[in-house]
Amino acid sequence: MIRIEKVDSKSKLKAFIDFPHDLYKDDAHYVPELFIAQRDLLTPGKHPFHDHSIIELYLAYKDDRLAGRIAAIWNRNHNAFNKTTDGFFGFFDTINDQEVAGTLLDKASEWVKQNGANTLIGPVNFSTNETCGLLIEGYDSAPFAMMTYNKPYYETLLNHYGLTRKVDLLAHQFAGDQADHKPVRMLDTLTRRLNQKGITIRSVRIKDFKEEVKRIHEVYNSAWDKNLGFVPMTAAEFEYLAKDLKLLIDTDFCLVAEHEGKIAGFALAIPNINEVLIRVKKGRLFPFGLFKLLFGIKKIKSVRIIALGVVDKYRKLGIEACFYASFILAYRKKRFTAAEASWVLENNTLMNNALMQMEAIPYKKYRIYEKAL
Repeated sequence: MIRIEKVDSKSKLKAFIDFPHDLYKDDAHYVPELFIAQRDLLTPGKHPFHDHSIIELYLAYKDDRLAGRIAAIWNRNHNAFNKTTDGFFGFFDTINDQEVAGTLLDKASEWVKQNGANTLIGPVNFSTNETCGLLIEGYDSAPFAMMTYNKPYYETLLNHYGLTRKVDLLAHQFAGDQADHKPVRMLDTLTRRLNQKGITIRSVRIKDFKEEVKRIHEVYNSAWDKNLGFVPMTAAEFEYLAKDLKLLIDTDFCLVAEHEGKIAGFALAIPNINEVLIRVKKGRLFPFGLFKLLFGIKKIKSVRIIALGVVDKYRKLGIEACFYASFILAYRKKRFTAAEASWVLENNTLMNNALMQMEAIPYKKYRIYEKAL
């Protein structure tokens, strides 16, 4: 017997956040999310997503044992920007049981349909601005920072429910220690050409971080606006994300292209904090997780390129190549041993080809599904 309960108390929210820890307790590649971060993300009044959109969280019990969870999401900003009536599901985890999975997805479908949705899309947590996609290839290693992870059987459960592929997202892995990559060889030449056009590449100014974030926010919303499923981030959402990432920022991996005082492009890579979080039991910082985090950050040996975008009129001038070349040189200087560029839409031919020309290998694939309601 399957029973669905709405998350309407602190104890149920705790159970919702903690469920994956038990589900994946024997999986060597599972990385727990920090409890405090997940709690704030899912709590209205804590995260700015809830200022414009609504969610409903559900737990599934089978024979009175917790067996799954799901979030139903009505993203008003997504629908307004894309002129759609899409409903989303996210934070989807379940035992390997089609009845449990189907009951959870039925509940999410019912709720988003009541709010006006005619399509169910997911998994996204809450949009493509946050973690999203179901891992369908690349189960043999842990995810990099801010990337999803799930059991292989999830794909079968979603397919059997009638969800079909909407789009695939690729993660590329490459070694940045080969100095003969074309962007590295041409960095000086490309930099001079950009300078002649009045364009400079520089590191983000931490001392002026608040103002830098405002300028980068504008670039983010314009450089990525044509991506499938994109929804602009509000100023509050972008500032919230920037505040979280500030603790991880290495200025060698946070670059902007500037022209006449305006930012024309932005690139960010972050240390792969999952190297540390994988050892933080149940995502709890206290009593010992905080020490693991503080001491572990200095030992991180991998990096994830999380964002690289250029405003439309500045594209194909060499800014993108300069960003990549600078990252490769920083990678070598810090003696990192692994890097991931993720995620990239499968149909972003320009970016995927550029990565493969630098000997990057698409080694993980994530899928976003859809189903008409």
